[in-house]
Amino acid sequence: MTATASSPLLSGALLIGGERITEASGGTYRHVYPGTGVPNAAIPMAGHGEIDRAIDSAWEAHREWMSYPVDRRRDLLFALADVVRDHFAELAELNVHDYGVPIAMAGNSVLTERFLRYYAGYADKTHGASTPVAGAFDVNIVEREPYGVVGVIAPWNGPLVVAGAAVAPALAAGNAVILKPSELASLAPLRFGELCLEAGLPPGLVNVLPAGAEGGDALVRHPRVGKIHFTGGQATAQKVLQAASHNVTPVTAELGGKSAYLVFADADLDMAAVIAAHQGPITQSGQSCACASRILVQASVYAGFVEKLVAAVQAAKIGDPLRPDVMLGPVITEAAAERILGVIDQAVSEKAGDLVTGGRRLGGELASGYFIEPTIFTNVDNRSTLAQTETFGPVASVIPFGDEAEAVRIANDSRYGLNAFVATSDLERAHRVARRLEAGSVWVNRHSDIEPQGPYGGYKQSGFGRTGGVEGLYEFLQVKNIRIGMS
Repeated sequence: MTATASSPLLSGALLIGGERITEASGGTYRHVYPGTGVPNAAIPMAGHGEIDRAIDSAWEAHREWMSYPVDRRRDLLFALADVVRDHFAELAELNVHDYGVPIAMAGNSVLTERFLRYYAGYADKTHGASTPVAGAFDVNIVEREPYGVVGVIAPWNGPLVVAGAAVAPALAAGNAVILKPSELASLAPLRFGELCLEAGLPPGLVNVLPAGAEGGDALVRHPRVGKIHFTGGQATAQKVLQAASHNVTPVTAELGGKSAYLVFADADLDMAAVIAAHQGPITQSGQSCACASRILVQASVYAGFVEKLVAAVQAAKIGDPLRPDVMLGPVITEAAAERILGVIDQAVSEKAGDLVTGGRRLGGELASGYFIEPTIFTNVDNRSTLAQTETFGPVASVIPFGDEAEAVRIANDSRYGLNAFVATSDLERAHRVARRLEAGSVWVNRHSDIEPQGPYGGYKQSGFGRTGGVEGLYEFLQVKNIRIGMS
């Protein structure tokens, strides 16, 4: 399956109404493998015509889907979970080819399976109620109904996670889905769409359309799309919201973060350092909205913790993402590498903090890829650009604090509010601090590990709406009130 400079390109496609389409009106994107800088796939890009066709087929599939008994829809979603499980290895390798995530961390289709099983269980459950009203004998019924066709815009850094967190509840709620992956990572989402067919879902129920800005805009503006779920950056979110306003289409947005990890003196510092290293610059080379890129450490243990953190970061093996022992791979593109190195250079020139490890692009056998050393700055000013702007790369800032109140103040001094992390052995403090942190999710003495049972989403400029839990299901249902006069 591996594509090299001398081998044929991997074949991308659109999936519309069960048909694999290899030529589209949006042109062809030449995908480059981040590990080598060599093109590895040709990706057809959807334009207006393909968007229209996909929405037509999705509405037809939605009507068929809703004609099935609820237990049949439930069982088909369980069957899809089984099929995804049977293709874990294939999907993981496609993730590597898509965005260079190390194979050791590429198995996020496990999450896809978990979300499918969780939401399959909701497909045949009650989502309405009968409520009392003023009329003594009137009947008032509250129902939740699907939107019909929804658009799911997935980011390049984990499209299969979005396939689980957004596509699964959308299907369980009764919708058909137009899944628009980034052109930077469309191979694994395309295969997921094909697996939907193999599991027996109606053709068109999950259409997969890689597209750039033009195709994405056409999807969001389309009058027959009832809801948009968007995962990505703030700048693109603003464009999505503006386009959605054309038809007043509701949007769920899961955006970026500049999450703080609060390390108190009573914490298990060895464990906290390992978690901070992986939650910060190592996992996906820091290219995750869930990253803890601000590490706040109590002053009394600051120096010792920094030593442990640097050791943990330097122990992570960097290299070919297809090697099972590699923990840190490349960043997504040459442009991303240049941007991240620019952030590092700016932080050094502005004296935002002390650069203690990393900061360089790797050469040698990795020179053709987009590899950047995991980078740690200490004694960082939380008001600096480095501490306030999402870097989306393997860069973390370590900031000292004196007491609990100062730690919470620094953590909350951000326009973002997606995640927060707390390391402490004091359970009372854990509860107290967690409730004071302005973040949609707080993780105590552990890394982030999204599960379908827990609602996930942001505060402030990290977005609105939730994935996971019954809250995630309700994002794809609209409320109808029915009152029947009985007097």
